[in-house]
Amino acid sequence: MFSIKILLVAGARPNFMKIAPILHVINQRNLSRLSRSESVRGEMRSLFHRGQKDQRNQINYKLVHTGQHYDPEMSEVFFHDLELSSPDIYLGVGSGSHSQQVARVMMRFEETCLKEKPDAVVVVGDVNSTLACALTAAKLGIPVAHVEAGLRSFDRTMPEEINRVATDTLSDFLFTTEKSANKNLMNEGISKKRIFFVGNVMIDTLLKFKAKANEEAKINLNGLDFALVTLHRPTNVDNKNTFKDLLQTLRMVSKHIPIIFPAHPRTQKQIKVFGYEKYFNVLSLNPMNPIHPKNSINLSGPLPYLEFINLIANAKMVFTDSGGIQEETTILGVPCLTIRQNTERPITIEEGTNILVGNDRSRILEESFKILNGKGKKGKIPHLWDGRASERIVKILVNHLNN
Repeated sequence: MFSIKILLVAGARPNFMKIAPILHVINQRNLSRLSRSESVRGEMRSLFHRGQKDQRNQINYKLVHTGQHYDPEMSEVFFHDLELSSPDIYLGVGSGSHSQQVARVMMRFEETCLKEKPDAVVVVGDVNSTLACALTAAKLGIPVAHVEAGLRSFDRTMPEEINRVATDTLSDFLFTTEKSANKNLMNEGISKKRIFFVGNVMIDTLLKFKAKANEEAKINLNGLDFALVTLHRPTNVDNKNTFKDLLQTLRMVSKHIPIIFPAHPRTQKQIKVFGYEKYFNVLSLNPMNPIHPKNSINLSGPLPYLEFINLIANAKMVFTDSGGIQEETTILGVPCLTIRQNTERPITIEEGTNILVGNDRSRILEESFKILNGKGKKGKIPHLWDGRASERIVKILVNHLNN
C-alpha cells in the first residue's frame, strides 16, 4: 500500500496542454486501481474528479495555477476543451517584470508547499512559473520533475532559455521529448540517471483531441485553402520596423492565399500602439461570418484550444515564432515556417515539417511559394511521439517515489 502526493504547476495556457494528459493518466490509473481492489462505482466517480478520496495505492494530486497568465474569458472554455477541472490552488501572481513574477510565485508557492507537503513537484515548459516553483521546491528539499527538459535554443537573450537551463539544474527527474535534449543535459553535467526520454506530452494532448477539434470547429473556412500565423515574441512584434516588415511580407503572401492571424494579447497591444490595424480584416467566430478571400489577413483574438488545433490541422502552411506549434505542425504534417533565428526543438527541422526562415522577407516568400506550388517540406513523426508520453512519466514517478 502506498500514497504519493504531487503538486502539478501551470503558469500559462500552453502549460495546461502539457499538464492535462498527465492528469488524465493519473485519474485513469487511480480508477483502475480502485476498481480492482473495491469495485465501488460511487467511489470511482468521486475519485475521477480528483483522485484524492482513497489513500491506498493512489496518486493524490493538486493542480496549481500560478496566475502568471490569466484570461478570465478564455479560462473556462480552455479547461472545458481539455476536459480539466478548475485548478485546486490559484496563486494569482499576475503580470509584472520577470523578476517580480518569479519573486511573487516563489513567495506564494512556498506557502503552498509548506501546507501541502508534497512528495514531488511537477513543472512543465519554460515560463517564469516553471523556474520559480522548481527553485522553491528544491530549496525545501522536495523532488522536482521537469517535463520538456533539455530543450535548448543556445540563445541566452531569450528569457525562456534561462528558465530552461536553471530549472533543469534544479530537477531530480528530467523528462525529455527528443534525443538532442538528452545530449544537451549530459553536456551540462547532469547525471544520466536523472534523464528520461519519454516523448512529447503536447502530442498526447493533440492526438487525444484532434477528432473533437474537427467536430466542434466554429470558424467557417468555406472550403478555402488558408495560411495560419502566430507571432508574439519581442524580437518580432516589439520593434516597429521589424513588425511592419513582417506584416507587409504576410500581405504579399495573402495575395495568393488568405491568412488567419489569432493574435496573442501582447501582439494585439503592439498592433494598436504602432497603428497597424490597416493591415487586417477582423475575423469573427460567428459561423455565418467566413474568412475573407485572398489579399487579406484575418485578425482575431486568442482562440480556444480545439478551434486553434483545427486551424493548424487544416492550414496549407503555418507561420509562427512559437515553440509548441513547431511540434504540432510536425505531427500533423503541415509545413511550418518559423520566424526566428533559432529553435530549441531541432527535431522539428531534422525530421519534421519545420523550416527556420528568420524575419527575412525574401526567405519567407521563397519558402511560402514553394509550399503554394506543392513543394513544401515533408516530414515524419519523431520517435516516441505516439500519445503515450504521459503514461511513461507517471510510471517513472510512481516507481521512484514509492521506493
